[in-house]
Amino acid sequence: MTTSINQIVDDDFVRALPKAELHAHLSGSISPSVLQGLWKRKRAQGQCLDLEDPLTAIRQGERFVDVVSFFPLFDKYIYALVDNVWAVKFVTGQVLQDFEDDGVGYLELRTTPRENLCSNMTKQAYVTAVSETLREWNESRRLADSANSVIQHGNMIARLILSIDRKMTAVQADEVVDLAIKYKFPREVDDKSAIHLGRPLEAPVEERFVVGVDLCGNPLRGEVSTFTPAFGRAKRGGLGITVHFAEVPQSSTGSELSTILSWEPDRLGHVINVPQQYADIIKKRKLAMELCLSCNVLTGLTTGGFAEHHFGRWLKTGCAIALSTDDVGVFGSPLSNEYLLAAKHFDMPPAALVWLSKSAACASFGGRKHMLELIRRFEQRETGGGQDATEL
Repeated sequence: MTTSINQIVDDDFVRALPKAELHAHLSGSISPSVLQGLWKRKRAQGQCLDLEDPLTAIRQGERFVDVVSFFPLFDKYIYALVDNVWAVKFVTGQVLQDFEDDGVGYLELRTTPRENLCSNMTKQAYVTAVSETLREWNESRRLADSANSVIQHGNMIARLILSIDRKMTAVQADEVVDLAIKYKFPREVDDKSAIHLGRPLEAPVEERFVVGVDLCGNPLRGEVSTFTPAFGRAKRGGLGITVHFAEVPQSSTGSELSTILSWEPDRLGHVINVPQQYADIIKKRKLAMELCLSCNVLTGLTTGGFAEHHFGRWLKTGCAIALSTDDVGVFGSPLSNEYLLAAKHFDMPPAALVWLSKSAACASFGGRKHMLELIRRFEQRETGGGQDATEL
């Protein structure tokens, strides 16, 4: 962390800093104002008349009683508004724009394939809708790069992670992996491997943006060993593996953590209630971590305030860390603010935040080259020279 940047850490600095967002759930990243637009549209069509206005139902930045009280917001509210292909594409585009406006240069957006029989939206149609939106977004950014001849700050590229929910069955988890392999980017397995792993790859090449598979959902539900075959198949298929890990004490038993680590994950999310023997394994393997300050504090997953967050402890281990938002539409803290919180509560000067951005870039499943180039140019602007952005 030796870069000399003669600037204070403020809103302008953290927004200008190119950032990689690696732990953002699509549904949880939709702003209340966008949801309100959907709500008004549906009410005009005589639908969702029993749903509260999103601007009052989602009170950004307020604390939840506990993490359990957080999940009904999705199951009973957001999913009721985003229940067809058009809505999925619309909100995905809005979420992409919001992240880019916040200075995110590379985004791995994660989502659980959903279906709605009433609107004829299958799980594949859902993934196709998100993928098509990502294709349109990334193509528009490539055109901008070509027109300008250089990578401009703000030209965010996006990839996709498909999530297995803890409440799923083994069969349903396999369906997610089937879709992840089908829409995998880049295509690194040949047809014979694809047949061996599951169904053959059929999605158009230009719509394959999936770079990883995630385990998410209510940490009080499910038995993770159910998903061992699915994650094994995803791993053999060349997909990145990231897992919500040790969120609550009940999901931090030796059996659960050992099972998850046997999947050989590349990254771990949250990483809160970790017994020392498993912390040692994480440090030995140098596993990357996705840490979410506001989410953990506002849902009571951590005790104390921001200054007591486990970010400070993991920062000293040498493991790569990706500060992340989790559900910015709910918690109201964009990634730039997460960097500002880290600077305030953990005494991180500008150079340390640049290092943290590089750390996230190096933990990404697909955006390292793009991000390190953005950061290098940012350093040059700030220092008049900067250092090699490949150093970490």
